Amino acid sequence: MLTQMPHAISLEEAIALTTRYRTNRPATANTALSETFDKVSVLAMLSVSNSAKMRIYLGEKENGEICSVLVAADEAGNDLIPPVSSSRDGDDDIYIL
Repeated sequence: MLTQMPHAISLEEAIALTTRYRTNRPATANTALSETFDKVSVLAMLSVSNSAKMRIYLGEKENGEICSVLVAADEAGNDLIPPVSSSRDGDDDIYIL
């Protein structure tokens, strides 16, 4: 089943990857070990018209903490972003988490 799903990895590989990250990251790094996003938010972002993928960017908060920024992308890998004038006050499509 794993071979049929792009980017799927085994539990063993996940453990190796996360263990290596924890071991090799600088002690002074201001990074979390993980972040959690609500399923409903991720599904809403991925339900945007033409959404086929999700891209994860690394960002930095004002306090210096590293964070993840999730962006919907189309089949060609282009970010799907809202118009610059878009605000989150209405019930617009969710493009970015």
